[in-house]
Amino acid sequence: MFKFILRYFHDIEIAVESIVSNKLKSMLTALGIIFGVAAVIAMLAIGKGAKQEIMEQMKMVGVNNILINPVIPDKSSSTEEGEKQQKKFSRGLNLLDVDAIRETLPSVKRISPEISFNSTAMLNGVKYSAKLVGVSNDYFYLYNLPLVGGAFFNAYQEENGIQVCIIGANIRAKFFSKIDPLGQYIKFNGIWLKVIGVLQKTNVNLTGFEEKGVNVYNDNIYIPIQTMLLRYQNRALLNTKMVSEATSMQFFGGGGRSGGISRVVVSSSDASSDVETNYNQLDRIVVQVSETEQLNPTTEILSRMLTRRHTGVKDFEITVPELLLKQQQRTKDIFNVVLGAIASISLIVGGIGIMNIMFASVMERIKEIGTRMAIGAKKMDIVVQFLSEAVLISVTGGFIGVFFGVIMAKLIEQIAGIMTIVSFFSVFIAFGVSAAVGVIFGYSPAKRASEKDPIESLRYE
Repeated sequence: MFKFILRYFHDIEIAVESIVSNKLKSMLTALGIIFGVAAVIAMLAIGKGAKQEIMEQMKMVGVNNILINPVIPDKSSSTEEGEKQQKKFSRGLNLLDVDAIRETLPSVKRISPEISFNSTAMLNGVKYSAKLVGVSNDYFYLYNLPLVGGAFFNAYQEENGIQVCIIGANIRAKFFSKIDPLGQYIKFNGIWLKVIGVLQKTNVNLTGFEEKGVNVYNDNIYIPIQTMLLRYQNRALLNTKMVSEATSMQFFGGGGRSGGISRVVVSSSDASSDVETNYNQLDRIVVQVSETEQLNPTTEILSRMLTRRHTGVKDFEITVPELLLKQQQRTKDIFNVVLGAIASISLIVGGIGIMNIMFASVMERIKEIGTRMAIGAKKMDIVVQFLSEAVLISVTGGFIGVFFGVIMAKLIEQIAGIMTIVSFFSVFIAFGVSAAVGVIFGYSPAKRASEKDPIESLRYE
């Protein structure tokens, strides 16, 4: 390559002089390459950012997790099917379902019930809105939540409902910024909880993915599930009371209201404001299977099993977050390929622009070509001269395009709030394509210039 440059250095020098002497024309010629390279880099940065975001979301929802959520009945949309369902009674999701799943399905690796509600945490007059979540120890492994200090719940604390908690990073920053939170107490909804662990801070922005099982872990306070049931709320107790009242009403001739307590929604005036009350003991059950291949069959078995346990009432919904996110990733990949293809068209258009300008340049400089060939220049010298000119324009445009592409990616991230990641691979591809465009679309004009007859070129007017 170095010998080639030395051999044809004068030809390359002439190409550089031509570009410098026609700055405006050269810049206009390079615009297509500049915009094309910038667009390709920006689109690839968006695609890589989206992929990274999906990977983080998959990590946060847990690998091979299955979510079982309660479906609260909507009495405003009553149908014949709904009335048939109402004649059946279901206690909803409860701890007995968790035990049955754990004992019945060999594919289940971990399982955790979940009960949560939002309220206010308070300490020394400082208040902070937070979510209290009752879980088992498996929960922290299901969602990959490591500790930065302290320990998880022990067996005694879980079984006896001890008033202990594990706090998120934002809770620590709000209440314990200057002291070690371990061993300290924090009041939530009027009950004191002892801090035994602190979770590692989560820096991933996952807004809009709560329905897929993603929580804002930094603002959560975690307690054992039995502590939640004993100290805060246990909807199963309300269920039992309502069932007893319903049985009494039917025994004493109140059967006309039996449909009103279907799905454990009371139609009396005392509960008129709770038409949509969640009668499920648990807000969610999270199940993790050993292998990804077991997700679909386990989901099917869970559906049949819970339907039978709930006396045929379909008052639950089963989702697989990982599959939903993978489907979303495939959709984004297709979208990114389309965007990349559209951006690549700009490079092709830029190459065609270079070719057109070079053809015009050949026509303008026919006498120059004839003069060079008359004083001893060979055809290869003419090819190198015009090809060098085309490649230099495209490479310069590629450099400028890379610069604008990186800036464009950062602006998209700042303005639109979309994660963008500019990789060396995307820069290399975009720049390599721009150089290739200069070679491909510059060769034809250069070859035509070299084939000009010196005598006719000198006579050309």
